[in-house]
Amino acid sequence: MRQVDVLVIGGGMAGVSVAYELARHATVLLAEAEPTLAAHTTGRSAAIYAPSYGGPAVRELTAASGPRFRELETELDTPPLLTPRDVLWLATDELAEHHLAGHPATPVDPAFARRLCPVLREVRAAAHDAGASDIDVMALHQAYVRGLRARGGEILLASPVTALRRDGTGWQATAGDHRVGAGVVVDAAGAWADEIAALAGVPTVGLVPRRRTAAIATGPVPPDPGWPLVADAADRFYFRPEGTGVLVSPADETPSDPCDARPEDLDVALALERVNAATTLDLRSVRTAWAGLRSFVPDGEPVVGAWPAHPGFVFLAGQGGYGIQLAPALAVLAADVTLGTSPPPAVSPR
Repeated sequence: MRQVDVLVIGGGMAGVSVAYELARHATVLLAEAEPTLAAHTTGRSAAIYAPSYGGPAVRELTAASGPRFRELETELDTPPLLTPRDVLWLATDELAEHHLAGHPATPVDPAFARRLCPVLREVRAAAHDAGASDIDVMALHQAYVRGLRARGGEILLASPVTALRRDGTGWQATAGDHRVGAGVVVDAAGAWADEIAALAGVPTVGLVPRRRTAAIATGPVPPDPGWPLVADAADRFYFRPEGTGVLVSPADETPSDPCDARPEDLDVALALERVNAATTLDLRSVRTAWAGLRSFVPDGEPVVGAWPAHPGFVFLAGQGGYGIQLAPALAVLAADVTLGTSPPPAVSPR
């Protein structure tokens, strides 16, 4: 039996980032059910850092992650993780205008919006996030993996956790062919986090995985790589340049069981229809399409911590669609919560 201080379950961005932060102070083993890491939501992200995106706690964690991204570039010897790209929040009808009221991004006039993205049709209102960036998601994930291993952390692949029970003050787990003893379990299993909790006899947190679809589409004219990511303020579509194509999404949030999500043809068609209605892109063909699961609890904010009656089982779940942009700060916070130390003020929840 392997004996460690902390067992982290899940090899997506949440799991590898918190495992890296924990490994500074503790022995850590990470168990991943799939034969590769980042097999699900992490590898299917829109890869955007947008401080104006999400609720209050999400925005605070995202803002705190900005400096941490830059620190990690040096700390983990990785190329730049963020490349500036504006985000434009768009209103083409009354509903979207309503959603823009009080938006954290900076209001701009329609002419400014069209200068940023000349293919827009009607613009009734808009807001601009000049502090946004593209994220090199896989570079970040791989850097965390290297850093974890350099700190002595161990990773088990193709090792689903099939048994998890208390053993005195700690835990015993079966992960694939391995038996693991751990003082603390961190449940970073994404859409499967509630299933892991139930396996451990711990109350669940009410996660609802929701499918989000994206595709790369092309039309008569290739996009300008300098265009912003354009998002409907009422969350009905978004698009951005992606090489010689355009990444499009209908911003769907279809409830799903935990699974290896696949795109539905209807959702891909809806993305093309909505983006074409808002622009002159005339997107006609789809090169590739994919889907991922974004898991939420009812208030839409991330879940970090343990139930009072179940110490030693720490949730790191419910990141919704924000898990990559806030990962650096959330990992620091989750590691401090797991170890029982105080988080830095910049990432303290309010």
